[in-house]
Amino acid sequence: MSYTETLLVSLLGALLTVHFGSLAIARWRLTRPRPHTREETPVIALIRPVCGVDQFEEETLRSSFHQHYPHYEVVFCVAAQDDPVIPLIRGLMAQYPQQPARLLIGDHPLTQNPKLNNLFKALPATQATWLAMADSNLLLPQHYLSTLLASWQSDTGLVSAPATGSRPANLWGSVECAMLNTHQARWQLLSDWGGQGFAQGKTLFWRRDILEAGGGLLALGEEVAEDVASTKLVRRAGRKVRLPSQLFEQPVGKRSLSAVWGRQLRWAKIRRAGFPALFLPEILLGALPTSGVAAWLISADVLTGWLLTAMLALWYGAEWAFAKSVGWPHSLRDTFALVIRDVMLPLLWVGSWSSRQFVWRGTTLGTPASTALPAAQVARDPH
Repeated sequence: MSYTETLLVSLLGALLTVHFGSLAIARWRLTRPRPHTREETPVIALIRPVCGVDQFEEETLRSSFHQHYPHYEVVFCVAAQDDPVIPLIRGLMAQYPQQPARLLIGDHPLTQNPKLNNLFKALPATQATWLAMADSNLLLPQHYLSTLLASWQSDTGLVSAPATGSRPANLWGSVECAMLNTHQARWQLLSDWGGQGFAQGKTLFWRRDILEAGGGLLALGEEVAEDVASTKLVRRAGRKVRLPSQLFEQPVGKRSLSAVWGRQLRWAKIRRAGFPALFLPEILLGALPTSGVAAWLISADVLTGWLLTAMLALWYGAEWAFAKSVGWPHSLRDTFALVIRDVMLPLLWVGSWSSRQFVWRGTTLGTPASTALPAAQVARDPH
């Protein structure tokens, strides 16, 4: 073989090793025995930023009241007085009068991040030492809070978890789940296994003193997304972001191609802006680059043609088996969605370089101005 062919054979072997090895590690990470529940049960504030009413909103918000944890309070944050979700929240609070809960309404535009602006009013409203910030579209299992607390170790600065997609109702819903589950969740689990966990805004479980020592919520507005800022804040403190022993479900339902593309492109731009050195090798993820290397070697008569078919069968078969073993969507449609996802991945990578800007809930982010406001301006706005 020529020098080039030797390099490509080595690259092919490395890509296959990473693919199958990461699946094995992620499966082990999700199926290993869970840490024991901690004996102490400090008060936890379960903080849920809410905006609008989605398909599963009633179910996901109701899960806030079903926690098997003795000492917690629920804090719902809504920015607009006329948000249609307000009657739903008040109705749920009336159904569970025994559970301490409050609804806070009002916006505090101290950053360019609408979610953070919605959350600013929550921290002064609670005395809890532990703060569990959970997106409103996350379906919380009954042991959500106890799982987060049990995942905290002596060197932890934040416990965070990516959402896993469930209940896809059409093909593009399955593609969304393929992105969330055997792709994004897998790589987050691998990073955590390697001691370099990354925050994901679906769940941010803070100890208040660590967050406040790093600059509080205002510091989370200094980056293009609170996920990136949270990761950097924790690492500056010499601590680690940990993923819990279980990931948490986000019902997906129906999706459109444009919705999936827009969301994934936004996240790609966030990763590119926040961690550019780690984003560059993402072009090698998915089956397409590996298939391209194998096809070149076949055309050069280094490999036989049937190996590409066998490789792809094993590639997607392993992903399917992983999804099935941990209870993620794995129907025939979901398997086809894996292929569509892998076609989209390099296109998303290329598309992320078109600009830094993206739109989230009507706000353009990613611009140089998309950071926390100057301290002097914050001082003029004590709310």
